[in-house]
Amino acid sequence: MPLILFNKPFQVMCQFSAHPSRPTLADYITVPDIYPAGRLDADSEGLLLLTDDGQLQHNISHPALKQPKTYMAQVEGIPTQALLARLRDGVDLGDFRSQPCQAREIEAPDWLWPRDPPIRQRQDKPTSWLALTLTEGKNRQVRRMTAAVGLPTLRLVRVAIGKISLQSHPLWPGESVEIDPADLTAPRK
Repeated sequence: MPLILFNKPFQVMCQFSAHPSRPTLADYITVPDIYPAGRLDADSEGLLLLTDDGQLQHNISHPALKQPKTYMAQVEGIPTQALLARLRDGVDLGDFRSQPCQAREIEAPDWLWPRDPPIRQRQDKPTSWLALTLTEGKNRQVRRMTAAVGLPTLRLVRVAIGKISLQSHPLWPGESVEIDPADLTAPRK
């Protein structure tokens, strides 16, 4: 039962079947019969776990099991305490209200790889970084949440799922490593 930690690059599709214009997981992962436990959209980067164990996949990705997922978001604008409180309390996104989460401003991560291509830079708009930890994961949820409070996401990187993080398992985009499934519940390093 392999558990593969993969650092998904920007614009890679979270599927093994061919895509007409973008690379897919098949371009990076050669282990047979494994599937992603959850997804990241093409515009997002970072931690993705893959396994051949259906129960483990369910335990990682199912929202009812509350496996926290931590994201770093580079946003346009400077967050106020009121905007961070709105994110933490849950945001009305029209079709649903996000559950309460952890949200805080952080320094720009010095360990993070440069994105290719780089994000757009606007001279009249400052950017900042947020760390958000959610226990749910609906389609483009972090991007929708930050936009709803007036801080559009420019770059989104998932850095942790449960106890597994890219800081404790450093990988460059496109790299993967097999890890012990017990790492999911082991204390964070």
